[in-house]
Formats: sequence, C-alpha cells, structure tokens
Amino acid sequence: MSTRIHTCTGCDEFQAWSRRQFLEQAKSSVAAAVAAPVWLPRIVLAEGEDSDRDTLIVVFLRGGMDGLTAVVPYGDPNLYAPGLRPNLAVQPPDALNGAVDLDGFFGLAPAMGPLLPAFQSGQLAVVHATGSPDPTRSHFDAFNYMEYGIPEQPLTIFTGWLARHLQSVPPMSANGLRAVAIADVVPKTLAGAPGAVPVVDPPTYDFPGKAATAVLRRDAIEQGFIDAGGPLASVAADTLATIDLLKTIDFANYVPAPGALYPNTFFGTSLRSLAAIIKAEIGLEAGMVELSGWDTHNQQGVFQGAMANLMDNLSRSIAALHMDLQNQMDRVTVVVMSEFGRRADENGSIGTDHGHGNCMMVMGGHVDGGKVFADWTSGELLHPDLLYQGDSLQVTIDYRDIVSEILQKRLNNSDFASVFPNFTPKFQGIVT
Repeated sequence: MSTRIHTCTGCDEFQAWSRRQFLEQAKSSVAAAVAAPVWLPRIVLAEGEDSDRDTLIVVFLRGGMDGLTAVVPYGDPNLYAPGLRPNLAVQPPDALNGAVDLDGFFGLAPAMGPLLPAFQSGQLAVVHATGSPDPTRSHFDAFNYMEYGIPEQPLTIFTGWLARHLQSVPPMSANGLRAVAIADVVPKTLAGAPGAVPVVDPPTYDFPGKAATAVLRRDAIEQGFIDAGGPLASVAADTLATIDLLKTIDFANYVPAPGALYPNTFFGTSLRSLAAIIKAEIGLEAGMVELSGWDTHNQQGVFQGAMANLMDNLSRSIAALHMDLQNQMDRVTVVVMSEFGRRADENGSIGTDHGHGNCMMVMGGHVDGGKVFADWTSGELLHPDLLYQGDSLQVTIDYRDIVSEILQKRLNNSDFASVFPNFTPKFQGIVT
C-alpha cells in the first residue's frame, strides 16, 4: 500500500481547473446574457428532418470516479489482497456493508443501490475496465483527449466528439435548439456544436435585467447584432430564439412521473429539467450534465463521507430519471463516464490516486441491460501482473467503442471518421 499523504480532497490540478472554469464562466456570462425553460406545447418537426433518433444524455463525472468502488469486482480475489485496500474495499454481498450483487462477480457499492431496479429491468448496463486508452493522469489533459475524442493523438482538434456528431447529421427539428448543457459554459464535449447552449438553471432562464426595459434591450440586441449582420448575428438570433423556446416550458409546475423522486441537489434538479425538456418534445438531440468532486485523494469515504455522498446523489438521480422517462425511454440513451479511474491501491490518506481504467454506465430502452460488459481476464484483472503500469485497472474496452455503437444504432450516424478520427470501433453489443 502506498504511504503518500494528501492534505486536500482534490489535487492541486483539479482545484486549478475548477478555478479556471469559474473564470471562463464569468467571462462567458457576458456573451450568454440569457436564460431558460417552462412546460411546452409540442413542436411540429419540419418535413424531411430526421426525428428517428434517440436523445442522448451524457453525464460526465469530473475528477476521476473510483470505478472499483462504484461497481465492485468482488469476484476478483486480488481486490482483497493484504495491503491493497484495507479500508476502502467493498466486501462481497454476504458481508456487512457488502456490495449489492449484480451478476455473481460484480456488485454495486451500497450507496449505488438505487440503480438496482433499473439494472434488473434490463434498461441499465455497466461497462467495466473501460475508458480512454490515453496514458495521461492529468485531469486537464484527460478532459481534452476524452471530450475531443482523440486519445493518444496530437491535440490538434478542438471540437467535441458530440459536437461533431451534431455537425454530421441533420437537425431533428426546425427550432434551432439541438443540445443543452446544464452548466455555465458549453463543455468541451459539445464545443463547436450547432444549436448548443449552456443553461445553468432552466426554471429561471430568461432575458436578464429588469422586466420594464426588457423589450428595449432586446430591440437593441436585434438591431445591433442581428440586423447589422456580421459574425455574431447568428449567435444573437439563436440565443433569443432559444430563450423564447425554453420559456414555453413550465418547469415550475412540472410533475415527474409517479415514483420518480429526484434529490434536491443541483445534479438531481438538472436531470429533472432535462426530463421536462425531453417530454416537451421540442426535438432536443443531446443533453449534458456534470457531477464533480470525484478526485478523492484523501478520506475517500466509501460508506460514509465524500464518495458515499456522491454515489448516493448519482444513483438516486439516475434512478429518478429512469422512472420519470419510462414512457420516453424507447427514444432516450444515457451514458455515464469519467475521465479516468483511480489506482487499485489506497494511499496513506485513505484515499486513491489517479489511475487508468474505470467503469461506464449506459441506460435506455434499447440497451441490452441487466449485464456487466467486461473483459476481466481469467477473473483476475487486478492481479499485480495485469495491472496497468503496475498500479491501475487496464482499459480493455475503449469508451469510443461504446459511444460509436450508440451513434450508429441509436443516433443513425456511422460517420465515425468525423466523430472519432483515426479510430475503428469494436461494437460490444450494448445497444440494439
């Protein structure tokens, strides 16, 4: 076991990234001078547009989630080797605070238990020993390679993989809004996407400033940017159109489906808002939500504490979304991913350091769920001789394999060369 001591929950790099994001958000607020959603009448899709596609929801867990805790490979005896994870290893299902069994080899951490019904329904699948094959253990670099879709390649592309998907397929509706990120700024995954907007709080998204002068200020924007033409004309027009569109959805009076209980957290309410937008049937093609805080270098808190709280928030929110969208699940696919996993061994601060392989989750009406997809060599991928660089879980399934299969089978897009350049996917049979 490592004896490295850490004095912060997140490493300096992750904290610096968070500060940088805050500054970017502050600067972007000037350009994004707009706001958000309310309960909307159905929009008629334009003739000839492609509506036969799922809405894709991407959930990004920033900080590097510990997949060996979230989805426990309790069937691998090496997980319980002396000194590896004496405080953090979740025990097998028959033990006190043991894992919630999935298939006799893998189980959910107790705090992830709310996901069991979705798994048992056959609409939730787990992919383990997966992720980006890029060897970096830098949060910032890992974000770039994963979100731009170019692991192990020169950083010469600065549009997101999901943005390039949207660029390469026709829109699902004529209203101009194609993707929503519940965030202050558009994440790198959606960088360069047509019709993509960041919305921090959909229920309060509206034209900023005092209502008494809103008409005058809007006229000024239309005359100064739209009527005058130039590079910002389309941006201004799309922004105002998005405000008008989202204002027609009554978020305040939105009632989730019976049994769907979203946590009263930013992540939970963000998924609730996305559910409302999807049910409004305005042709939304993609939504993105982030949950940060997974950089658990010290006092990880598997059963009580930081990570337990994160897993509880994640699992209850995803479970509520699954319940809420049961009538829409046939046209929805949800992907949950993180930039990398954690090391197999715990450190001296009862936390885990930056690793490599991780787990993903995929949920939807056409997911071959109730399964854990994994290439767990001989049942002992955690054997010291098989660990990546001697300390971490391998990536045996490239995350692009999973996403590419979803793109082709659920989003009608086989243009992998545009979405993931220099990559040939190997489908895993995770969606139909």
